[in-house]
Amino acid sequence: MPQAERQRSKSRASTSRAVARPPARAKVPLRKLLKVASVAGGIQFGWALQLSLLTPYVQELGIPHAWASIIWLCGPVSGLFVQPLVGHFSDRCTSRFGRRRPFIVCGAISIAVAVLLIGLSADIGWLLGDRGDFRPRAIAVFVFGFWILDVANNMTQGPCRALLADLTGKDHRRTRVANAYFSLFMAVGNILGYATGSFSGWFKILPFTLTSACNVDCANLKSAFFLDVIFIAITTCISASAAHEVPLGSHDQSAPFSEEGHEQSSDVHEAFLWELFGTFRYFSGTIWIILIVTALTWLGWFPFLLFDTDWMGREIYGGEPNEGQNYATGVRMGALGLMLNSVVLGITSVLMEKLCRKWGAGFIWGISNILMALCFLAMLILYYVAIHMDYRGHDLPPNGIVIAALIIFTILGGPLAVSCLVLHKRCACSLFLFSQD
Repeated sequence: MPQAERQRSKSRASTSRAVARPPARAKVPLRKLLKVASVAGGIQFGWALQLSLLTPYVQELGIPHAWASIIWLCGPVSGLFVQPLVGHFSDRCTSRFGRRRPFIVCGAISIAVAVLLIGLSADIGWLLGDRGDFRPRAIAVFVFGFWILDVANNMTQGPCRALLADLTGKDHRRTRVANAYFSLFMAVGNILGYATGSFSGWFKILPFTLTSACNVDCANLKSAFFLDVIFIAITTCISASAAHEVPLGSHDQSAPFSEEGHEQSSDVHEAFLWELFGTFRYFSGTIWIILIVTALTWLGWFPFLLFDTDWMGREIYGGEPNEGQNYATGVRMGALGLMLNSVVLGITSVLMEKLCRKWGAGFIWGISNILMALCFLAMLILYYVAIHMDYRGHDLPPNGIVIAALIIFTILGGPLAVSCLVLHKRCACSLFLFSQD
């Protein structure tokens, strides 16, 4: 009898534990993750247009070349403050639509408004009284829309990645798949955006974009941004409708996040913000070397990313904004080079895991930085070759010069992919080892 009683007691205890244990959350279908990640394509489409077309366009509005880079200060400034703030408030959002989707939708709407302001800036300036080559009112509208666009991009990207992380939870395999989907759509958005920027016939397809204030080049840019609004609207609707978030505070234990998990993440978030700058003095020499090399690497990348199409228009095609067609043709050719760059970037991203396993992340990172430096040196040599040829100012450059520039742009897609992906892995590993100390 005692033995039978013990067996019954164990059975009752195991039954009570089974009842108390919360049900396991069902895995999110890969099809749903693909749909949720699709919004990255819409965001990156606009980002590609921004990188390839806006530095030349702002000079066509009358801003001097030396001051064009000042406008881009909004990017790092907004990234420094907007993303942490958006992450903080989205973690605590109690909307019935969920924590992430309201920020994604609001960010997408802000992007659409911003690109419309940028695309219509010349027309708005004309209505406000702008005439001549220098158009201060158009510049003011452009800068306002440009800064909204940078803030909106930073506002949207963080919640997109956070939503994918919420949906996959602790399933590391699905997390990797979700990140791969996100990177895939970023590559697709880049390719489509740069291809759109390199096409010179949009004003014929959308003839209403050609106005008294907006010439052919301006009309092509305006048309490209109209397409961006359509693309981001479609991808945002697909993404927001595919994800079914449970509002914060829900007692559904099978939900992607619970109130208890939120409280724990809040404590970690607050601790992180409090200790961020204080931990710098505890970094090891290895981490400082990684951080310094990273800063120097991006010191080289940013001038290329901001002035690549302008360099093609000025230094290779020998043109100037608002002076003939050489500059505009060079800008479109630069956008084509960036499209090829994005293709290589996407292929390298797919192969990155295998490359790192075979040769190590540090070796791949070092080789990519050397290749990047050699490509930038080749750009300098190509510039000196171009300025000593007699075509500049009255004719298009020889095909060999253009092909060489496109090859350099294309090759740089590999080092750019490594800078974005391997760097994160090395920093994460080093910081993990630091935290163990």
